[in-house]
Amino acid sequence: MMSGEEAPTLQSEQEKQPDEEPPPAASEAPQQSGSSSPAAAEEQPLSVRALVLTGYGGYDKVKLQVKTQKQQLAAGEVLVRVKACGLNFAELMGKQGLYELLPPPPVTLGMEGSGVIEAVGEDVKDRKVGDRVIMLIRSGMYQEVVVVAAGNTFPMPEQMSFEEGAALPVNYLTAYLMLFESANLKPGKSVLVHMAAGGVGVAVTQLCQTVPDVTVFGTASASKHEIISQGGVTHPIDYRTKDYVEEVRKISPKGVDIVLDPLGGSDTQKGFSLLKPLGMLIVFGAANCVTGQKKNLLAMAKTWYNQLSLSMLKLMQTNKGVCGFHLGYIPDEQLIVRTMGKLLELYSQGKIKPRIDSCYHFEEATDAMKRMHERQNIGKVILLPEAKKEEEVPKSNPEPVENVEKTEAASTRRRKRPQRKLKLRNE
Repeated sequence: MMSGEEAPTLQSEQEKQPDEEPPPAASEAPQQSGSSSPAAAEEQPLSVRALVLTGYGGYDKVKLQVKTQKQQLAAGEVLVRVKACGLNFAELMGKQGLYELLPPPPVTLGMEGSGVIEAVGEDVKDRKVGDRVIMLIRSGMYQEVVVVAAGNTFPMPEQMSFEEGAALPVNYLTAYLMLFESANLKPGKSVLVHMAAGGVGVAVTQLCQTVPDVTVFGTASASKHEIISQGGVTHPIDYRTKDYVEEVRKISPKGVDIVLDPLGGSDTQKGFSLLKPLGMLIVFGAANCVTGQKKNLLAMAKTWYNQLSLSMLKLMQTNKGVCGFHLGYIPDEQLIVRTMGKLLELYSQGKIKPRIDSCYHFEEATDAMKRMHERQNIGKVILLPEAKKEEEVPKSNPEPVENVEKTEAASTRRRKRPQRKLKLRNE
């Protein structure tokens, strides 16, 4: 999953490898078409701060480092000054080595963000310097400046803040595609969503309200019930003190039409049991595997042991459907583009609006991850690349900023081959 919270069509960050040829000098490089940025013309590498996963394990493995960022743009690329980044459950899983789409450490984390274009490469016709854009890539967003394919950027509505822009792509794409592409949500249906106060949960709730007479059951701790009820959850359920299966049955004895499951294990079995005939269970995560800072083999084994196992005959006899969803494996890039267009239109109409739980500077990344890991957030947790002002720095010494070059070079030698760029299918 990507959200719970992160597509193969998305482009990963490019990192300089020791055995690659250095970029040409400014006098030898071709002039970048459409760029008015002197920095882009000079093509001198930038030193940028980045949040780098240096190895699998606890919060200490995510370090604020200084790395070299290229400015020379290939055709179809843009250089963006990042203003805000979205934190997803995928980053927590990736930190433990449980997110298969994340390249091996050391790697800069981050799949979504927003910012301002500072330079454009050749063949970029629909983006220009100064444009405010939302970005969606495979990894590499958690840094001050990023180079991405122009096709992986989306113009921001005028009234949208950078924080909202960074909160939109992963959560709302996941929610929209599950509800309307996989589950075919219609008027009068009922939906059960777990982690209803999280980024995907908030997005699901808001999108359900765009369809008449949809009933939303949402699990969340009791302290969050008032807020998620105000946000549109019809029946909030405290999963910590009550059996949510029993609570749903009390209100709707026949069950629900759609179950959205980011948990896995025994909760997937419970979700299937709650489906009405012709209902759909969508599994989009395995949050039950992530119980501590580091990989928990016991939790993983328990989740695997309790996973849902069905025969085709059982599906036929119950008239129920089960499907999986993972934004990272969506192969249709045009589907992503069309859906982002729909979401931005819904935002402009005032029908959806990302809820920002909190904002943390890069120096406070550990606090941000703890907040999400301990399920304290209601809405999206945002990371800010801008350096924290001196008067804001906490009394305790923050994690020192390191130089990433030596660490990444050593890892490259271990891998024996350079990391390859993931390209758009139509490039």
